Amino acid sequence: MPAPTRAPLREASIPGLTLKHRGKVRDLFEVGDALLLVASDRVSAFDVILEDLLPDKGEVLTRISEFWFRRLEGQFRHHLITLDVAKMPPPLPSHPELAGRSMLGKRVKPLLAELVVRGYLVGSGWADYQKTGAVCGIKLPAGLKEASKLPQPLFTPSTKAPMGQHDENIDYGQLCRIIGADQAKAARDLVMTIYVDAAKYAESRGILLADTKIELGEDKDGILVIDELLTPDSSRFWAKETWEPGRSPPSYDKQIIRDALLAMGFNKKPPAPRLPAEVLQKATHAYHQIFERLTGTPFKRLAG
Repeated sequence: MPAPTRAPLREASIPGLTLKHRGKVRDLFEVGDALLLVASDRVSAFDVILEDLLPDKGEVLTRISEFWFRRLEGQFRHHLITLDVAKMPPPLPSHPELAGRSMLGKRVKPLLAELVVRGYLVGSGWADYQKTGAVCGIKLPAGLKEASKLPQPLFTPSTKAPMGQHDENIDYGQLCRIIGADQAKAARDLVMTIYVDAAKYAESRGILLADTKIELGEDKDGILVIDELLTPDSSRFWAKETWEPGRSPPSYDKQIIRDALLAMGFNKKPPAPRLPAEVLQKATHAYHQIFERLTGTPFKRLAG
């Protein structure tokens, strides 16, 4: 694992640019008719921002997103303009510390829903199935186990809750009422296509894409993918060799943080307890590993 050579980034500050929004992980700045998304090393779990930082996290998220945007180029529209700080408008080229963790993207209107695709029965889907035999109202065969592969991927949207509040699962009819029937169908078709393609590719690299959350926006030409894509913050990744139905296998994603907090008795309300150094090291190592397994290249920092 590469040893950290710089302090993790808690918040981005860029004199001369207007800060539009500071989210759980990303800081958004206005750059003319575009947006700059700077991925910090902040960590959130259960919609609570932790005091701890995860070295290299922002760069891993940004560069994995770029990998997927470029790999799936031509199959769908996306917001990404460039990751190259040197090609961004002033004053950004004079901020080399942003390299690797910053995306210049199109400014679009976000869809007011989270779009989730599940390929395996785990997390809140497993909890739902145990209670109802269904996931988000979609009936499933009896006898499935935790981490079972689903008969087919499920589209299970949720609300987009304000910061500090929890998203809630909704069914397809509710999604239609929130964003409109035409947009709901287009969104469902797009994220299902992305999931199937990405899951097939990931499996060829020895990785199972258990589930993922995809953010979409819209402009005058229709819907497009925004924010991050298929990262260890927005997805659940398992090593194929460790997977078996009946237990949730070790993950290469934020689940490491969630599991550690729950083991410490965290009640999912702020403030969260501080994490032991070994948990942060384990999570950082997992983020490096998933970058390398998906992209096929060693993780080498671009940021200074």
